[in-house]
Amino acid sequence: MASIATLRRIGLPRLIVHVSVLFVCILWLVPTLGILVTSLRDPAQITSSGWWTAFSGASQTAAVRLGDPASARQEGANYVITGSVFDAPQAATATGGEPGATGNGTVRSFGTKVTAPAEFAAGATADLGTGETLVVNEDGSYRLSRTGPFDNGRGRRLYLTVSTPPSFTMGNYENVLTAQGIGQSFVNSLTVAIPSTIIPVLIAAFAAYALAWMNFSGKSLLIALVVGLMVVPLQMSLIPVLRMYNGIGSTFGIPARSYAGVWLFHTAFGMPLAIYLLRNYIAGLPKEIIESARVDGATDFEIFLKIVLPLSFPALASFAIFQFLWTWNDLLVAMVFLGTGSDQLVLTGALNALLGSRGGKWEILTASAFITIIVPIIVFFALQRYLVRGLLAGSVKGG
Repeated sequence: MASIATLRRIGLPRLIVHVSVLFVCILWLVPTLGILVTSLRDPAQITSSGWWTAFSGASQTAAVRLGDPASARQEGANYVITGSVFDAPQAATATGGEPGATGNGTVRSFGTKVTAPAEFAAGATADLGTGETLVVNEDGSYRLSRTGPFDNGRGRRLYLTVSTPPSFTMGNYENVLTAQGIGQSFVNSLTVAIPSTIIPVLIAAFAAYALAWMNFSGKSLLIALVVGLMVVPLQMSLIPVLRMYNGIGSTFGIPARSYAGVWLFHTAFGMPLAIYLLRNYIAGLPKEIIESARVDGATDFEIFLKIVLPLSFPALASFAIFQFLWTWNDLLVAMVFLGTGSDQLVLTGALNALLGSRGGKWEILTASAFITIIVPIIVFFALQRYLVRGLLAGSVKGG
């Protein structure tokens, strides 16, 4: 009982909260770290080992063919073939799959059977029968000896376990940013996300002030309507809004595929939450400040611009973070209003195209993924100090 009382006295609930937050942070940090490390690794090492082994090297199995029997030279009664396994041509595996790349490294073991690729340790003499022996050293040099002439045909197939040192490269990012067309998609995403964040924040700030401090008929109904619009699914209204936009666009000569459609759509669906959060926050500002400004003759616009807007920056920043993340990660709306051409795809669309056509190129996918998340990470850490303060104030204050 005394120990329980001691734990309560030192703040057991606070300790539980801290441990839980730390656990959640680790859950988010580990995959992000894995994407970053994988995006910087050599492609051959990515396919042979996990990212957590990146700093300790990688071990892979390779299949090669030793030298041509015609290249054997006679040494006394024996015929000998020498060379390096790293210079030997690769051989198809018994399963028909792609052989592992040998590259350069240290040979740990070798074998002549696909079922036993590590049958002999490097440097050991392997008795292959019929008077034939093989030695493969750690540096890759080998000596294949036979008491008589080698049979005509291709060289003997050999399986190797090769340990390679850690290898990192920026070439993956270079391929993504140049050859894969991600650069244009990156610009397209910025063109979509920045206006789609700024426009609803500005409009919602004016509406929130009106609903918080101005008296007019139908005010309560408008607040209820804003709350109701927050539950409208985006997917349900996508096609009707698109048809309305195309109809209005054809009347005023607005192109069917344009950034304006994406901006208006994200503005419409971002404003209900923005108005709700900002209205609750602004309504909780000290009433005396607003009344003193009115006594001094300030108009509502001056009160909003000089007093309310600076004091509401935490709420504005907290909503801006969410809105930017939603618009930056959006794929459906951008594909509908912009199209799917190579010069029209946003970053998420380009990454999805890479996933469909180059599913085995993990170095390309991870580099693309990290490029996708780097901008939201920068935005979040730049504004995160306002996030909790703005959300808490906007959710509990009201008038």
